[in-house]
Amino acid sequence: MQVPSLDLKSQYNTIKQEIDSSLSSVINSHHFVLGPVVEKLEAELAGYLGVRYAITVASGSDAILISLMALGIGGGNKVITTPFTFFATAGSIARLGARPIFVDIDPETYNISPSAIKESIAGADSDGIKAIIPVHLYGQSADMSEIMAISKEFNIPVIEDAAQSLGSEYTFNGKDYKTGTIGLIGCYSFYPTKNLGGWGDGGLITTNDESIARMIKCLRIHGAENKYYHKYIGLNSRLDAIQSAVLRVKLKHLDTWNQERFRHAKVYDQLLKDCNLLSHLTLPLRKPNRNHIYHQYTLYVHSNKNPETRDKLKEFLKQNQIDTEIYYPLPLHLQECFQYLGYKKRDLPNAEQSSISVLSLPICPELTYEKQRYVVEKIKQFFMST
Repeated sequence: MQVPSLDLKSQYNTIKQEIDSSLSSVINSHHFVLGPVVEKLEAELAGYLGVRYAITVASGSDAILISLMALGIGGGNKVITTPFTFFATAGSIARLGARPIFVDIDPETYNISPSAIKESIAGADSDGIKAIIPVHLYGQSADMSEIMAISKEFNIPVIEDAAQSLGSEYTFNGKDYKTGTIGLIGCYSFYPTKNLGGWGDGGLITTNDESIARMIKCLRIHGAENKYYHKYIGLNSRLDAIQSAVLRVKLKHLDTWNQERFRHAKVYDQLLKDCNLLSHLTLPLRKPNRNHIYHQYTLYVHSNKNPETRDKLKEFLKQNQIDTEIYYPLPLHLQECFQYLGYKKRDLPNAEQSSISVLSLPICPELTYEKQRYVVEKIKQFFMST
């Protein structure tokens, strides 16, 4: 039985008529970059997320980069973030000449640790810190109550990297907020593998600050407020209408798809418990005051004194035609391109241990119970033979 990590072909088949009609409208309109369809998508996303401004850009990476630019962050500045995330989070900081300050993660959720943020601010690296970028990893919010308290105490703005969590929520000050709408700025990705994915690259920036929104809109079109008149040095980061047409259709289904992912996660939880695998695996933890949309269903594989256990399990599942992924095999503070920052092994132990222990199982709205049962049976078979 083949079990892919994601089944975009099956997803398309369920909404084919809607997608084809939406694309046809764009083709007939001949408005291909920005324009009316993009504006409609931005309005719909603003309404869905409950923010004043939702501004599309060309990618999730650009969303982070432009957000930093809008805050004037550059050479000599520092930005606190997590080492356990996709490269773009920290790469955008470094690209502007600023310095990423990596702090360790909460080993239960894999999200950035608020206490580690506070320790960093209180330490020798405190001068020049201009932003904090938490990442809502795997589809579950970071501890935004604690992070926003730190932001307020030290007057440091928060840019939320919500690339993996569109549609997830966090209860903040007694109210449910969508992730990406609590800090000053929120960043999202529409890469095809995301819960809301396009047919190519795309991204979104949200804010409730009018001046920041105006700056972001300007920066995405080469820093021009009016055509050919450039107030800032920006970049070309416009979303095209084809992507918007696809995303407008998919947005209508997003909550249902996220609910299906949650249902499949509970099935995995029960099957893995029933097979008595909890001595070998730690299941994803759902924290209070937040919901989990399971962009990934990520297991922590106990090494049992063998550091290769996770990798051997991955290979065994591959041999049985089960796709799995490792997010992420080497934390950013140990990447070759960041050697100049001076981090060493064991500096951030939770992130480093997680990188050799996590394994994400197939999960998507179209996943069937039979395939989930097959995946768990093969996991059980692996541990019975080792």
